[in-house]
Amino acid sequence: MAAAAAPSRRGPALLLVATALALALALAPRPAGAALSCSTVYNTLMPCLGYVQSGGAVPRACCSGIQRLLSEARTTPDRRAICTCLKNVAAGAAGGPYISRAAGLPGRCGVPLPYKLSPNMNCNSYAKPVTIL
Repeated sequence: MAAAAAPSRRGPALLLVATALALALALAPRPAGAALSCSTVYNTLMPCLGYVQSGGAVPRACCSGIQRLLSEARTTPDRRAICTCLKNVAAGAAGGPYISRAAGLPGRCGVPLPYKLSPNMNCNSYAKPVTIL
């Protein structure tokens, strides 16, 4: 029985390490012309983590982060990079309640997305900017 519990304990530890790494990388300046990095995407969306994991009320900082991230996605490479980062996260969360909560965040925050968060998103077709109301 103890062997079965070990993998579930590693998940939060790996998430903590990934979060620390993402924060360190997100603080580095972005070279001119470079697309947004996944570390920037993850760091910006970090306030959403509690909601995605547990449900409840969506924090205002989460919605602000989504809006800020989309406003920073000025180029096609930026928009595709964000999509790819979110697609990778969705692939890791597929099959659980996390993906449905994460996919519902844009609607709960009043931020329009041209796609639904899923592991099957076609990020190469995503090129148009999103208008934030």
